[in-house]
Amino acid sequence: METTAGQLGTQDFGRRVAVTRTGGRTFFFTGLSLAMFFIVLVGFSRTYYLKSAFGTPELTLLYHVHGAVFTSWMLLMILQPALVATGRTPLHRRLGVVGGVLTAAMVVLGYLVSVDLARRGSAPPGMSALAFMPVALATVVVFPALVGSALWWRQYPATHKRLMLLATMELLPAGVGRWPVLSQGGPLVFFGGADLAIVALLVYDRIATGRFHPATVWGGAFLVTSQVVRVLIGFTETWQAFARWLIA
Repeated sequence: METTAGQLGTQDFGRRVAVTRTGGRTFFFTGLSLAMFFIVLVGFSRTYYLKSAFGTPELTLLYHVHGAVFTSWMLLMILQPALVATGRTPLHRRLGVVGGVLTAAMVVLGYLVSVDLARRGSAPPGMSALAFMPVALATVVVFPALVGSALWWRQYPATHKRLMLLATMELLPAGVGRWPVLSQGGPLVFFGGADLAIVALLVYDRIATGRFHPATVWGGAFLVTSQVVRVLIGFTETWQAFARWLIA
């Protein structure tokens, strides 16, 4: 009985140590998710979260649903690494189904909002609405591609969580571009500010593991490349013709 009790005590201690170590490793991921949510919160405070305080124009149902669903994703990305850090991995996996449903909804809503914004003539200074349209519309391709990759590699936690973070980074430029001090900048400012999150992830990889994780390198390269491509596409005659047909 003494041996059995000792073995059980050792196993329990080992589990506690494992959870503590996991919590230490995942603290960064929870913290970065919180930072990204803060960026979005500030960016959309005037037009969505605190719009009643700023007296901004009323939103249609489409934008209310869009805001609620995208906010739910940001909150889920804060919750998921926290669940892993506290040893609640089974619940983390069950909530993955919620993430899949949100992803599908976000793709549809992202497309509808991108088309509606183009019809309204919404664009940052120096760009026409049609030229800016692929900057927003590409999210419906890049975001699910990164989420899908994360789900494919879900058996490899280090890869999975980095790809999920990178997918969430795809949503950041919309928030960065609405910060008062940055709102007059163009896509280079919006994307550049958002891509600091990729730099933070690269720095963490180097410090924590002594190397850059392949998921961060390749996922980050895919994200940045997509940003360059969508800006260049927006100014082509082929895109302009297609965009006019799309919003007609």
